[in-house]
Amino acid sequence: MAKETPSVSDLRRISDVSDDEITAAVDAVLADLATEAYPLAKGWTLDLVAAIASHKASQDALLTDRDAYKRNMVRTAILLAHPVKG
Repeated sequence: MAKETPSVSDLRRISDVSDDEITAAVDAVLADLATEAYPLAKGWTLDLVAAIASHKASQDALLTDRDAYKRNMVRTAILLAHPVKG
């Protein structure tokens, strides 16, 4: 059985990704919704477009004018996403 790629949350739990890196990824999404390959620590790369596309609540939040809600939902989408190594 193949090992599943860890989520960003998993990587945060083992300190491979920092809170500051996650916050920077959230900022990147909010600055440019077309950002795809976003580098994280230790060779991990996250597709931010795919992270948002796979999380309906963050898509809905981005359509509102509630900044804190947008930020929280985008952060959730990023934490749930599975980056790739390489």
